[in-house]
Amino acid sequence: MTLVAILSGAGISTDSGIPDYRGPNGLWRRDPEAEKLVTYDYYMADPAIRRRSWLMRRDSTTWRAEPNPAHRAVAELDRQSGFAVRVITQNVDGLHQLAGMPDRKVLELHGTARTVVCTRCHVRSSMEDALVRVEAGEEDPPCLACGGILKSATVMFGQRLDPTVLAEAMAIAKACEVFIAVGTSLQVQPAASLAGIAAEHAARLVIVNAEPTPYDELADEIVREPIGEALPALLKRLIPGPAGD
Repeated sequence: MTLVAILSGAGISTDSGIPDYRGPNGLWRRDPEAEKLVTYDYYMADPAIRRRSWLMRRDSTTWRAEPNPAHRAVAELDRQSGFAVRVITQNVDGLHQLAGMPDRKVLELHGTARTVVCTRCHVRSSMEDALVRVEAGEEDPPCLACGGILKSATVMFGQRLDPTVLAEAMAIAKACEVFIAVGTSLQVQPAASLAGIAAEHAARLVIVNAEPTPYDELADEIVREPIGEALPALLKRLIPGPAGD
């Protein structure tokens, strides 16, 4: 069975109202101080940073966001094409799953914003429950199991990716016949290297991104059109069979 890998970055979710990080209007360009809120050492050392981080999470556009046509096209490809589809995402918004991709087929390289984890005992619980506590007045809610510091179950700056998830992503990149990088600057390692690994192992590499990436010269095809329109059309054209009818 043909394996199709889709590496998605922040650009796939901008049509859902979630801003990207490094684009012209990206979060880090608009507010460089915001990067401290998702940097592990700052977060663990400074209660004021944690309080600001919880308010940022509470007010995040993620909770109002819905999957857009690009997310839905990926899920439709999985349901109808007859191909093995795997999503490797740099996003933490969970929109691929909300669009219908099964959890087991989505690798979240940078974790998920929909879960919190205790930094001491590693118990996981829902972000929704933690935000209810914040709304009720707990500015920096501790772990209910051990009193430790809670954080979003995302990979913050200064933290390593989960080695098991990364190893699985690399195995998919090596084995796939088609690798589509969509909405990602391909600048953040090691995620970006997956495009190169796929190309080295003879996959057809397609890059869908508004701005040039370091891997463009390896690509078989580059698409610059808006992702919400371009990706559904690309999947219908690129992939033969029912999805291309």
